[in-house]
Amino acid sequence: ALLITQNRLVGASDGLYRFWLTREAPDYYPLTSSLMWLEWRLWGANPMGYHVVNVVLHAVNAVLVWIILRRLKIPAAWLTGLVFAIHPVNVATAAWISEQKNTLSMLFYAAAILLYLRFDEEDKRGWYGLSLVAFVLALLSKSAVVMLPVVLLGCAWWSCGRMRRKDFLRAAPFFALSLAFGLVTIWFQYNRALGGGTVRTDSFLSRLVAAGWVPWFYLSKALLPLNLTVVYPRWNVDVSHWLAYLPGVILVGCFMVVWWKRNTWGRPFLFGLGYFAVMLFPVLGFFDQAFYAFSLVADHWQYYSIVGVIALAVAVGERICRSMGERGRYVGVSVGAVVLMVLGAATWKRGCVYADSQTLWRDNVAKNPDAWVAHNYLGCALSRAGGIHEAIVHYEQALRIKPDYVDAHNNLGNALMEVGRIQDAMGHYEQALRIDPDYATTHYNLGVALAQAGELQGAIAHFEQALRIEPDYAEAHNNLGSALSIAGRVQEAINHYEQALRLKPDSPEVHCNLAMALEQAGNVKEARAQYEEALRIKPDSVEAQHGLAQ
Repeated sequence: ALLITQNRLVGASDGLYRFWLTREAPDYYPLTSSLMWLEWRLWGANPMGYHVVNVVLHAVNAVLVWIILRRLKIPAAWLTGLVFAIHPVNVATAAWISEQKNTLSMLFYAAAILLYLRFDEEDKRGWYGLSLVAFVLALLSKSAVVMLPVVLLGCAWWSCGRMRRKDFLRAAPFFALSLAFGLVTIWFQYNRALGGGTVRTDSFLSRLVAAGWVPWFYLSKALLPLNLTVVYPRWNVDVSHWLAYLPGVILVGCFMVVWWKRNTWGRPFLFGLGYFAVMLFPVLGFFDQAFYAFSLVADHWQYYSIVGVIALAVAVGERICRSMGERGRYVGVSVGAVVLMVLGAATWKRGCVYADSQTLWRDNVAKNPDAWVAHNYLGCALSRAGGIHEAIVHYEQALRIKPDYVDAHNNLGNALMEVGRIQDAMGHYEQALRIDPDYATTHYNLGVALAQAGELQGAIAHFEQALRIEPDYAEAHNNLGSALSIAGRVQEAINHYEQALRLKPDSPEVHCNLAMALEQAGNVKEARAQYEEALRIKPDSVEAQHGLAQ
């Protein structure tokens, strides 16, 4: 997961401080980030540990769903929990390490609801306080749970048939927390994830119309989970055509009908579908987020809300079977077993797609050939596996679909460098920098290309620019040191090598480079110490052995 392996804060010794008390991270999810920081020290780059933690969290969440629904007296709550546990849509959360923020926040979110329900029954303030604490922890894991106060009011209505004044007063602190964390998330999304830009430039009317489509998409995937993928085709909403308004109008009409019948058959539909819609509100498209550049929907975004649809479907099935008398019991058991087996098989099949990056992104480009980001990530996976020529094809395809895609220009430049086409690579790096002049990685890559082409001063300029944008860029410090050393600016080179070691103290390459610079400066004793440190870290380093022998 790039969120872990290429996240400098996860690898940094002071990462915990920076997650909690700085604005460096793209999102303010410090509890999730702290868990990943800890896991990195336990498992490193081995994905097994992360997967085990994520699956265990998902399993615990399924148990909590069962307990909550049983306390709310929802029929067949155990079956709802089981379906939630094995539903194919949830593979996007349970099998994808990056979505640990979903499973962790769901854990505390469900705990907050359970503790609040216990407080509501026993009227003991301690449970209320613990519920607030659990909600804060959920928000610190992922702020998508901001709609919990509305859910609590919905639970009060379901239990009592109405919402009392004391329910609103009790929910007030939860609303205050939601508002505070919601504003923090919006700030981080706009200033960090989006870099002060915007993803969606369409009008509010267009967003409103698209918001009417979103629940139907998720409802269809919850009830019939076919053709699941990571990046779905991005919708083009034509607000000038009356058909674009139809899904939203039908949605509002459905809620009006169940509200009208809320005291009879409409009550469970209002509760189940109301919960489903409420928990989808943060991802209806009214608030900008980076993923909207690729698609307006994603499977992992309905991890919280899908419970409402599953519980409603199971409860309706249970009611139908009960109305059939003794025969209905056997019908219910048979249908339930078939549904679980079908869902289990579909989940297993979908889970296999997440076996590795190549399989995942090949599946995505097959189902959505216009997903430029999928072509880019498939190119990255192929490049890592040595399929550099096929990787180039996919980078070029990404750029045909989206010519201003900075990452694809940068990655294509890297691939072209690998096959020796340095001038072509530099052209793509320069194109990327014309689109985004503050892309530190591309400045670094262009510096490497210029150094290889013998244009030392240009290389130094781009390494320095990369460091102006990102001062803690260890690789840029190291390569700038090498360029300065070749240019005869040895003391400056030493300073940058030392900066690189401050950031990556276990890099044998940097220790060797620093040793050579120190030797060039006449400090042989310290150079020897650096070679010895490089060999302590990597005993089979030929470069360090040769340097130490000299």
